[in-house]
Amino acid sequence: MNNKSILVTGGLGYIGSHTTIALIDKGYKVCIIDDLSNSSIDVLKRIKKITNISPDFFEFDLTNASRVKTFFKKNNSFDGVIHFAAKKSVDESVKKPLDYYHNNIQSLINILNHINSNINFIFSSSCTVYGQADKLPITEKTPLKKSESPYGNTKKICENILEDKTKIESKFGTVILRYFNPIGAHPSGLIGEDPRNIPQNLVPIITQFAIGKLKKLAVYGDDYPTKDGTCIRDYIHVTDLADVHISALEYLFSNNTNNIYDVFNVGTGEGKTVKEVIDCFKKVSGKKIQYDISPRRKGDVISAYADTSKAKKILNWKSKVSFENAIDSAWKWEQNR
Repeated sequence: MNNKSILVTGGLGYIGSHTTIALIDKGYKVCIIDDLSNSSIDVLKRIKKITNISPDFFEFDLTNASRVKTFFKKNNSFDGVIHFAAKKSVDESVKKPLDYYHNNIQSLINILNHINSNINFIFSSSCTVYGQADKLPITEKTPLKKSESPYGNTKKICENILEDKTKIESKFGTVILRYFNPIGAHPSGLIGEDPRNIPQNLVPIITQFAIGKLKKLAVYGDDYPTKDGTCIRDYIHVTDLADVHISALEYLFSNNTNNIYDVFNVGTGEGKTVKEVIDCFKKVSGKKIQYDISPRRKGDVISAYADTSKAKKILNWKSKVSFENAIDSAWKWEQNR
């Protein structure tokens, strides 16, 4: 049991809630900020049901500078911050770029203006910062090309802000985690991906279509230069993703936040096409799935999958849950929630 206190922004969201549970399981005291714009207060009750602990919770918008200032005046003894809170749809960001630049960047700046300078900071970034990589798999040294979406660009800008912040603070430690594509649900079946509006990610679109919540399943483009013409992504189970945040915190704590700035890819190292995801879902569910081919979607890269050897070497972390089991957990969650 440790006595360290961690602030989790967006802690009732999909990845945030799973990470909150992982933190509590490791003995961390957790405080959550979430504006509930893409999450539900019911998740807080489910976290308590799973862990027998109810984290401190504050509901407000992190782009509200005065509210952030007030919060940190009263609550500023955290040992670490894990910053998830952000808008996260590639497709929506193309349609509403200013919303994404305001929300994702301003929230980070507000937090950095008011937290202690002697703290560990983990930032929830994305493989979208790489754009369309020239060479696969993607390593942390892969050049960051022009982002294909405003969402990806906000992540790149936030990384730059944190790098500059780390340079001027002697006791500020930062780890950037570049996620590939999280899927699946908690083994308890109590929490999983639960978008408040129409889902933007492939797996919940498939599961909601299969159960009848969505009328149409669209595959955006079947003319890409891949083995079956559809986009390739690296799908990682959300509990594996949650675990890497614990590893990253332990890495920072073990180095006493001595001005560390480090970046890690978080995936499985295996790329799956859209059609392979649908085929796997058919296998685990026994459902017949009919889909329509639609035009390519703006902002999508052709192929992205990770080289995770750095995370394995430095953080002693690697993914454990198989792709099939991850898809199966997503389907069970959809059926039972």
